[in-house]
Amino acid sequence: MFAIACSQQQYKTYTLTDKAADSLIEIVPERGGIVARWSIQGQEILYLDAERFANPQLSVRGGIPILFPICGNLPDNTYTHNGQQYALKQHGFARDLPWKVTNEDTQNQAAVTLVLESNETTRTVYPFDFQLAFTYQLQGNQLAIRQRITNHSAVAMPFSVGLHPYFLVRDKTQLHFAIPATEYQDQRTKTQHAFTGNFDFEQDEIDAAFRPLSAANASVCDRDRNLQLHLSWDDTYYSTFVFWTQKGKDFYCVEPWTAPRNALNTGDDLISLEPGESLNAWVNMTVTFL
Repeated sequence: MFAIACSQQQYKTYTLTDKAADSLIEIVPERGGIVARWSIQGQEILYLDAERFANPQLSVRGGIPILFPICGNLPDNTYTHNGQQYALKQHGFARDLPWKVTNEDTQNQAAVTLVLESNETTRTVYPFDFQLAFTYQLQGNQLAIRQRITNHSAVAMPFSVGLHPYFLVRDKTQLHFAIPATEYQDQRTKTQHAFTGNFDFEQDEIDAAFRPLSAANASVCDRDRNLQLHLSWDDTYYSTFVFWTQKGKDFYCVEPWTAPRNALNTGDDLISLEPGESLNAWVNMTVTFL
């Protein structure tokens, strides 16, 4: 029922399959450990900009990029730690670095674990030793993403972590949202707005950060494609939910974050992991057809 195959395309690609459900995901470890594709019953769930994906000099726009050790951007791309200033680009570096596959499982699911460890490159912009282990679990119409973050430093390690999934859409006016918040901040203007369940898609860009959250789940109904996306997350750590899209693009992003933008400077909901400790968190995504 469950299978894992590895093929050499432009990048080495792991394909996880649940044959009974006719579902699969494709994971590309060297391209930031990204889930590049998710298909259920022949329907593509994710958006992927193939040209950007093929160019290793560009960040991927599509799939499910991993955000670490920050979510969003920092003012002037800088933060200060112990009196020293560091430069860190938007969403951090995890989505741009090669990960390694350390485990595969096909017993009750199709699952692989990918690991990213600190190195000389990461330490120049983020002076900590760490290990990230992300396990992607495919079962039926559900994709579960388990995260284990370990601090190998001699001091406490501050960070935030998140996911930036791009979902394929043909007609955004047919989307309806159930998000557990009554207001959001426009991240471009820093203004607060009431939320009633929909957006004005005539805007060139929508970048909305929802917090505080009253529940640990959200859903998007796509009436054009007759499917519903349901997300849930570990509310022990995840505190912020972001919606982002651009006019004329066939995607929308719904993003669970553990902290808002600039948390490394402000400390807002910033996680601090003590030396030698590990944190375990999760995000689940499920698709149902209407």
